[in-house]
Amino acid sequence: MISWNLRIIGMVGSLGLLLFIIELVRRRELKEEYTVLWVATGLVLFLLAAFEGLLSGVRNLIGAGSEASTLYFFGLLFVVALLLHFSVRVSRLERRVISMMQEIALLGAARRNGAGNGAGQLAEHQADEAADAAPEDELHAGGAREGAER
Repeated sequence: MISWNLRIIGMVGSLGLLLFIIELVRRRELKEEYTVLWVATGLVLFLLAAFEGLLSGVRNLIGAGSEASTLYFFGLLFVVALLLHFSVRVSRLERRVISMMQEIALLGAARRNGAGNGAGQLAEHQADEAADAAPEDELHAGGAREGAER
């Protein structure tokens, strides 16, 4: 059982997190797609701190020894999920950077060659890139939205 002092600190801390998230969005330092995740995290933390039975119920559900270990467990899962998400994003961005570097190299070759066969190489490269990107967009639910950002 968590003491009332610790509960109040948890509620104040989670409300502070929510206000900080709102401020980051207002200043456009946090993208809207991540706002939902962080607001949901702040609300879950607030609910767990405010309602004593909620955290105890989750603890009993997963069979944890204490409420603190339950919070650590879910905190660790949250961090691992974030790391996986950002690893996927970095991998996609790396592929896009490599593709752009190749396009720049082909454009430079086209300029040096008088736009003769360099332009044809660029068109072939763009067609290959479009063919490679199509299956990836179908696999990811956000593929259409990311394609619009490009």
